[in-house]
Amino acid sequence: MLRRLHKEQPASFAFTPANLAWAEGQIAKYPEGRQASAIIPLLWRAQEQEGWLTRPAIEHVADKLGMAYIRALEVATFYFMFQLQPVGSVAHIQICGTTSCMICGAEELIAVCKELVADKAHALSADGKFSWEEVECLGACTNAPMAQIGKDYYEDLTADKLRALIGRFSKGEVPVPGPQNGRYSSEPLSGLTSLKAHEAGRKHYNASVQNAVDIGDTVKRIDGTEVPLLTPWIPKVVKSDPKLAAMPEAVTPAVGVAVEPKPGAAAVADKTGVTVQEAPVMPVGKPEASAAAKPTKAAPKAKLEAAAVASEGGTQPKALKAARKGVADDLQKIEGIGPVLEKLCHGLGIFHFDQIASFGPAEIAWMDGNLKGFKGRVSRDKWVAQAKLIGEIGLDAFLIRAKTNDY
Repeated sequence: MLRRLHKEQPASFAFTPANLAWAEGQIAKYPEGRQASAIIPLLWRAQEQEGWLTRPAIEHVADKLGMAYIRALEVATFYFMFQLQPVGSVAHIQICGTTSCMICGAEELIAVCKELVADKAHALSADGKFSWEEVECLGACTNAPMAQIGKDYYEDLTADKLRALIGRFSKGEVPVPGPQNGRYSSEPLSGLTSLKAHEAGRKHYNASVQNAVDIGDTVKRIDGTEVPLLTPWIPKVVKSDPKLAAMPEAVTPAVGVAVEPKPGAAAVADKTGVTVQEAPVMPVGKPEASAAAKPTKAAPKAKLEAAAVASEGGTQPKALKAARKGVADDLQKIEGIGPVLEKLCHGLGIFHFDQIASFGPAEIAWMDGNLKGFKGRVSRDKWVAQAKLIGEIGLDAFLIRAKTNDY
């Protein structure tokens, strides 16, 4: 199925303070140079905040992770979990239309959606509360036909049962998800024929449904202001910002404020030059006595850059003070260079393809070590090979070859 961005887009996107904190926590899970691994959770959180995934949101996430826009768009258009158009304010209904569900009545469920929601998929209902679409297999074949409504599976459906569910959602109710025919999970309708001992002491609902009932997440979006975010990997911060004072401690972002480190925790400076506290580090080898970490003032930018240059190996490439004739090459044409990395390159005096093409092993090592936050990207994404190919065959021919990573 062809998935495209909606024709009408908002002008901009920005995470709420709480969602920004959550996003920073997700990025912190991954080692240096692997921040792009957080693309799916960040796109998901952006969708939760807005209801659907907009182009500005996709580009915002790509910038945050140092990715080319096209790479983020590839992820957004691949997964059905991402909605590329406005969805119902109450729920978006995804009807599984693959073999098992189709045989068991999925077409009748689609007919109900056309009747109660809209004639066409991805269109909003008259009251704006619902939208729907047919999707590929959702993996609940034993309980066919089924639909995912919001974040939960509603299984063993009939046309009448789906009609009733939509009616209840419309009234503000949240029906219990899972099998809708009395089954506990996916056992035979007549009941278990073996392993009956497992029935004793089990919870009222199966594990998935019980979690949905206990957590109460269901169709409600996590907009970052009402639902506490469990992010233990985010450093604890002092709420000196009045805007953050009312936020739960677990969601306060570790950006722009100082912290009071605890014994056994390492204090480091983040990208903004603000001292934050990392989680306690497990000791390796012989323990050595050390004083508790103390907050430190951020060093001046020039000193930090000088320290970075001195600490990294390799040879600094020949830099330009400005682009030749005032016009820089579009470095983002090189796969692996996004807006953030292009800006970093300009800051290091790299404006043109031929400069990158001239890098030898020593220059590559220096660049890999001095692209703050993106170490290893030059060698990993083969910048030099791409730049050389651009010089050999021209940019237009290169872009054709790049579609198959033929460089």
